[in-house]
Amino acid sequence: MARRQLHALSDINIANLVDVILVLLIIFMITAPMLQSGVDVKLPRAELTPSREREGIVVTVDSRGDIYIDKYEVELKDLASRLKAVTRHKSAQVVYLKGDEDVPYGNIIQVVAEVKKAGLTDVGLVIEPIPESIR
Repeated sequence: MARRQLHALSDINIANLVDVILVLLIIFMITAPMLQSGVDVKLPRAELTPSREREGIVVTVDSRGDIYIDKYEVELKDLASRLKAVTRHKSAQVVYLKGDEDVPYGNIIQVVAEVKKAGLTDVGLVIEPIPESIR
């Protein structure tokens, strides 16, 4: 009886590897914008030129007056202490305030006061630019 020689297969099937990579790329392209969305609010519109964006903390006030840091809800009385804790972990010193257009001005001012109490003086108000077709 003759012995058969066993040879290891050293060929890599590149087609399968490329298929898997393309599927993963598509999944990441679809899910990445969803991860950064935060809380949805109807922003006021204004005709302004956008300024240079820097990394910062997003504070959102929705139409019911609920306050969020990024996507986590906080109470107004806890906002300053939570912002201090967040700035310890993040190096960002800029706060972007997104307020729903239906929120009373007084509520926005209270939030700004709490942000200032946390020691953050660089506060930017986020708006939605007016489209060119409406201007």
